[in-house]
Amino acid sequence: MPHYCYPGCTHPPDSATPQKARSLWIALLLIVGFAIVELGVGLFSHSLALVAESGHMLSDGLFLGLALGAVWMAQLPASNQATFGYRRVEILAALFNGIGLMLVAIWIAWEAVTRLHHPAEEILSGPMLMTAAIGLVMNTINAFLLHQESHSDLNVRGAFLHMVADAVSSVAVIVVAVLVWAFGWHWMDSTISVAVAVLIAAGAVPLIRQSCNILLEKAPDHLDVNQIHQHLLEMAGVVRVEQLRVWSIALGQIALSAQLTVTLAPVEARDRLLVQLRTSLEQEFGIQEVFLQMSAPVLPPMINLNQPENLNAVLTAFDASLGGAER
Repeated sequence: MPHYCYPGCTHPPDSATPQKARSLWIALLLIVGFAIVELGVGLFSHSLALVAESGHMLSDGLFLGLALGAVWMAQLPASNQATFGYRRVEILAALFNGIGLMLVAIWIAWEAVTRLHHPAEEILSGPMLMTAAIGLVMNTINAFLLHQESHSDLNVRGAFLHMVADAVSSVAVIVVAVLVWAFGWHWMDSTISVAVAVLIAAGAVPLIRQSCNILLEKAPDHLDVNQIHQHLLEMAGVVRVEQLRVWSIALGQIALSAQLTVTLAPVEARDRLLVQLRTSLEQEFGIQEVFLQMSAPVLPPMINLNQPENLNAVLTAFDASLGGAER
């Protein structure tokens, strides 16, 4: 059965939370420690690509910390004021992660263009290659740790995209190191940095868009509201659906509210219909939070034909309708 929240209730704990937190902690410790080493090697070897990657990784450490805080806060119980709990904190964290990715991409692109006009006199490809290779292994491990949870949690997905971006940056640095060592193409350092910036921005855009859609309470992309409307009308006893609203509280937690006009009079029949509606909405569309208001059809007022004035009014209206039909 879906979980229905009311003021003062608590949402069931997320069984995956300990795994998410553990994966994020491991990724955070690895990335911050290595970023400091990478920054030192980048400055020593005069490699912008390596310095850019270390800056990116340090910023990732901040955003991983943000993601960890969001995972913890999302498990706080609902209250009289926060009746849905704090699940949307994870959406805010995902949005900040996406914006952070965009800012990092802009910074890398800016530094790369600047370096194209003022290239480094020498790039030490050996330390650069070794550091980037170790970074690639570490970033791949981090991405693997976060991959599974990234499908069902937008907050973790943001952290996962940061790890993927770091892995791509490491590959780019390796390519630059090889080209500098083999051909002396120092300009490739800035050129590939621009390509990395474009890839990072491309990964950030969908994350920002999906986070904004949830915060704006738009219907999930995979659901057709017209189809849900028709599904409700096809239920026995439902004659009208009004004020239909479908939105996401968090990724994978979808809510629906509607006002239904039903022909079922007994309370027991309406209760059975309510259970059927909630069950079918969860099974067919994955909607867990359902809020429905039911009302009977509005009938025309009764007319007492024993009173002469009422009878005369009805006969007059009837004669008028016959006259209109003849014309």
